Amino acid sequence: MPLRTPEQYLESLRDGRRVYYRGRRVEDVTTHPVIGIAARHAAIDYEMAEDPAYRDLAVVDGVSRYFVPPRNADDLLARSRLIETATRLGGTLVVLIKEIGSDALYALSIVAAELDRRTGSAYALRVRALLERCAAEDLAIAVAQTDVKGDRSLGPAEQAARGNPDAYLRVVERRGDGIVVRGAKAHTSVSTNANELIVLPTRAMGEADADYAVSFAIPIDTPGLTLIAGPHGGASQSGFEHPVSSRHKMMETLTVFDDVFVPNERIFLAGEWQFAGPLALTFVEFHRFTAVSYKLPLVDVLVGAALLLADYNGVERAGHVRDKLAWLIAYAEGLRALTHIAAHRCTTHATGIAIPDPLTVNVAKLHFATNYHQAVARVQDIAGGLLVTAPAAEDLASPDLGEYVRRYLGGKLGVDTEARLRALNLASDLTASDFGGYQEVLAIHAEGSIEAEKLTILRNYDAGAAKAYAKQLAGIETTGDRR
Repeated sequence: MPLRTPEQYLESLRDGRRVYYRGRRVEDVTTHPVIGIAARHAAIDYEMAEDPAYRDLAVVDGVSRYFVPPRNADDLLARSRLIETATRLGGTLVVLIKEIGSDALYALSIVAAELDRRTGSAYALRVRALLERCAAEDLAIAVAQTDVKGDRSLGPAEQAARGNPDAYLRVVERRGDGIVVRGAKAHTSVSTNANELIVLPTRAMGEADADYAVSFAIPIDTPGLTLIAGPHGGASQSGFEHPVSSRHKMMETLTVFDDVFVPNERIFLAGEWQFAGPLALTFVEFHRFTAVSYKLPLVDVLVGAALLLADYNGVERAGHVRDKLAWLIAYAEGLRALTHIAAHRCTTHATGIAIPDPLTVNVAKLHFATNYHQAVARVQDIAGGLLVTAPAAEDLASPDLGEYVRRYLGGKLGVDTEARLRALNLASDLTASDFGGYQEVLAIHAEGSIEAEKLTILRNYDAGAAKAYAKQLAGIETTGDRR
């Protein structure tokens, strides 16, 4: 089967899936006024495969690059470049309909191989079959990992004592031909406009949590699966005032599994609790590499908007502005350098899949997350208060008001007022709108918490070598020293 066209992709979403938006069933996600924007945004992936300018980057041997496992640093760099390019075409918003799914498939391939080796199971064959089908049918894939968690002081099996055994997704029935699962997952990105849903565990588990140690894949139109789409950023918007968020959107859902049947051939983990943690961790290390790759256009445009507005406002030579611009450039280029180093430092698993260096990936993600709000503040400081007080597009177009707007809101001599307003609106959309707030929350919580990144850095750093060097220079005797 050849690569799908954008039209074929959109048509594949008209399958009777149970999607709800603001309490109402959505009959066709491709024509819905909000979810339809997300579907068309996701079609960028299919458009790139048809575009001669991007085809060599997007397609390898006739299939999407996303479904060709990386074997070395060059493959990881090409994958990163593809993610960055697609996100740039998406106006700084990641497409994600193959990025996150392939992250999960690579993690499953690695963990299933180890599970098979230790237990004699045949999960790796099932994972390979799904990867091959995704490539052959050019599928869009969402991933549901984050459980709703209930009382977060308790583990999965302990939730029943508080009256909510379904706070983590669990197996409620085992049959000869499969399992039945019940529960819900939160923050499920792109699920409204995907074809398949891969489910992963969210954390390490103990023996008592065996029913919660579950991973599988199902079509989005599977009976019992309900997607409740979040309304954030769904207001009708002007393209002039919201140049990014009026054209690009990603849906997130509360994903409900109401006694969903999963056939055996689609199950990748079903009670092997020892592998829940490794699977969750392996996925997130691939996905954080994806994350730092798709953050690059966002930090680039923050730099670009700041440079443009410093020029338009006539303050580009002010010392404090130059200081802010230098900081923004260092922030963006530091993230890009760390992303590339993570690929160059990769290791190759026994399956042949190249794994980005976890230490560098997490340093990159921590660098992005802990500095993002400071970057936003610098852009807003350079831009000025017109970010939230500028007149509307209708005022600029009005025969009665337009001249006032042009006369009084012009910046530096020779700068077109409309151009200045458009630059301000870009910065406003990125930093002071629903979309801007969405990005700020993602910086803190997406792909794992800041604290999780710190723990991973500590776990992967060679502390012994660093202490040994310090002892050497300090003249501390190390013979027999076990500390």
